[in-house]
Amino acid sequence: MSNFHKPDLGLNPENPFARDADDKLIRRSYWLDMGDRSLVLAMTQGIGAGLTNDQKRAHLRDIGREGLIDQVCVQEILPPET
Repeated sequence: MSNFHKPDLGLNPENPFARDADDKLIRRSYWLDMGDRSLVLAMTQGIGAGLTNDQKRAHLRDIGREGLIDQVCVQEILPPET
């Protein structure tokens, strides 16, 4: 099962994360037209900042930009066990 972000299209029908019934990205060209730097900024400080790391990874894999995962997904630091 995919872990794609499912935006509320009632609030924003033009959301670039929108997917069809088959989980295919509707606005794929929005992402493919972006350079790597712009994509990293969009996913870390822009529209994708609120996504979980799993959702970011799934999205980057889907658009063929797996190489950016380390730049986009912040490393989660767990507190030491006591």
